[in-house]
Amino acid sequence: MVGDGSFDGATRDPPSIMSAFRLWACIAFLALPALAVTAAAQDFDLVIRRGRVMDPKSGLDEIRDVGIKGGTIQAVSISPLAGKETIDATGLVVSPGFIDLHQHAWDSQTIPLKALDGVTSVLELEVGTADVDGWYRERETFLLNHGVSVGHIPVRMEVMGDPPAFVPASKARAVTDAATPEQIEAMVGKLNRGLDTGAVAVGFGIAYTPAATNAEILAMFKVAAQRQAVCHVHLRGKDQAGVGAASAIDAARLAAEAGASLCYVHLQASGRNNMPELLRLVEGLQASGQDVSAEVYPWTAGMTEIQSAMFRDGFQERLGIKYEDFQWGANGERLNAQSFQRYRQQGGLVIIHNNTETAVRLAVNHPKMMIASDGLVGHPRNAGTFARVLGHYVREQKGLKLMSALQKMTLMPAERLEGRVPQMRRKGRVQVGCDADLTIFDPEKINARATYENPFLASEGIPWVLVHGIPIVRKGELDKTRFPGRPIRAKN
Repeated sequence: MVGDGSFDGATRDPPSIMSAFRLWACIAFLALPALAVTAAAQDFDLVIRRGRVMDPKSGLDEIRDVGIKGGTIQAVSISPLAGKETIDATGLVVSPGFIDLHQHAWDSQTIPLKALDGVTSVLELEVGTADVDGWYRERETFLLNHGVSVGHIPVRMEVMGDPPAFVPASKARAVTDAATPEQIEAMVGKLNRGLDTGAVAVGFGIAYTPAATNAEILAMFKVAAQRQAVCHVHLRGKDQAGVGAASAIDAARLAAEAGASLCYVHLQASGRNNMPELLRLVEGLQASGQDVSAEVYPWTAGMTEIQSAMFRDGFQERLGIKYEDFQWGANGERLNAQSFQRYRQQGGLVIIHNNTETAVRLAVNHPKMMIASDGLVGHPRNAGTFARVLGHYVREQKGLKLMSALQKMTLMPAERLEGRVPQMRRKGRVQVGCDADLTIFDPEKINARATYENPFLASEGIPWVLVHGIPIVRKGELDKTRFPGRPIRAKN
């Protein structure tokens, strides 16, 4: 019968268009529960159950299950999921793994501390290396994802004939000698070779190579611009208030002339009392369309090599630092004129207490600033930078919203690098198809325990950390048997 909703294709007339639509809708509706059951029953390797999923990219901040398979996030679901292993994240935040763009220490004690601080990807982008291939070969089995820049400092030291060192000593040729045109050409060649072998960025410590002219730096910036590599720059000069706008403007001018992307490193340590001025500068440069960013760490003391060119004759007046502002990293000793000279002859890492909490708070809370540790052995920033931001500045001071803090630790660093390193588009997010690099923490308990006197205390309140879906921190304890870290490396 026509219009009775049935059709056998042989003995009946075709139904009306409306009847056909009703039939299709009924079939689709009946199929929905079956589809939901199929999705819920998918055999995930790991399910994170009922956590507060916070994704800075989409703004999602809701209770969800997260299904992981093959090291990738396969589902972010309102409905319950099932898997071979389950993590109960009730009452915990499920965040993208923290990305540290500025790490110098890579020893066997430090890297576990980074994991216990929620870091899943760690990069050395300020000083970098002159041997990119060799750097990655040394880390073929590694706990965390890892990457490196090709660095102007080590390249300049090689070209100028200095022995290898983290940074050059005050009398090294890389510190004292202007480069010839031939030497600049050699540096350009070495930067290009580093980028050819996959360096993530180009690093600069201009304060450590004061003889490098603006013409030399411009030549290096031009190489970076040609290869879509961000220039991570430790600014050139300091005065008693810190780096004034002049040094930052100078770097921005050179980057603009070269067409290069620029990232100011540890801006709060450079800026000190000039922080409001420098923050306004970054805002203005970004508003003008220049590709400029900055990163900061949440500590009032810095750290560097005591034998570096920064502490050449007259540094007290030039930098506004007194001997008693120095603390020897190895034993916590506060220095005087005699011990300073003794340690300077010996060489090593020294803490400098020369910043204010006001400057640091302004920098950490500013929405344009990324978080990065500048990690060195003997300083609490090496072990507790990310937990300190979430515990002190978010929970205790309430000057920073939790989602904003996570954005500065995850999405912003990933987006800073993804133009040259497309794999970073799969990091810094809790979304289907992204890498399952995840940090699960208790927002009421997360805290940095490391201090200047005891810098090796692990952070607390972070029970789970996953790298490519593999738990490397399990119920607050490091799993010493798993090394799922992969190289973060440009393809060209």
